[in-house]
Amino acid sequence: MTNIFLKTERFVLRYITQDDFEELKIILQDKEVMYAWEYNFSNEDVQNWIDKNLGLYKKYNLGYFLMVENISGKILGQAALIPDVINGHKYYEIGYILKKEYWGKSFATEAAKALVDYAFAILKLKEVIFEIRPGNIASRKVAENLNANICGHFIKNVKGKKMVHLIYKLCSGL
Repeated sequence: MTNIFLKTERFVLRYITQDDFEELKIILQDKEVMYAWEYNFSNEDVQNWIDKNLGLYKKYNLGYFLMVENISGKILGQAALIPDVINGHKYYEIGYILKKEYWGKSFATEAAKALVDYAFAILKLKEVIFEIRPGNIASRKVAENLNANICGHFIKNVKGKKMVHLIYKLCSGL
């Protein structure tokens, strides 16, 4: 497989391409998967998602990556390492969005750990964050399993709706 960003024990993280539109629709238009976002992605939103990530790849070599299972080649979901600015401070955020059938199987934790390791070992970052809605217990557990701690919160404007997000921070050993 070409286009690989990172490999883990059970899957690869590969760059999203325009050919992934239909697969991303399955993930981003699933109301149960996207419940924390509180809106449904239209086809135009899915295309904008692809375009945004292609731009992030060009600028930073970072963004959301598709999680592709090693054995089956099935798409499990997406995981990200992306630059973000919150209240004027630049951070690097870890994110994950998995298809519902892969929830509870530690795929998000495996992806997040691989991206944290990359951030600290390759990019030499001193910290990464996770932006998580307070009620998203499963995502909070992923961050907590990696020893990230809540260091604050902020209001994120998502499609015109103000949403509280917790900021979990994980610092490198440097």
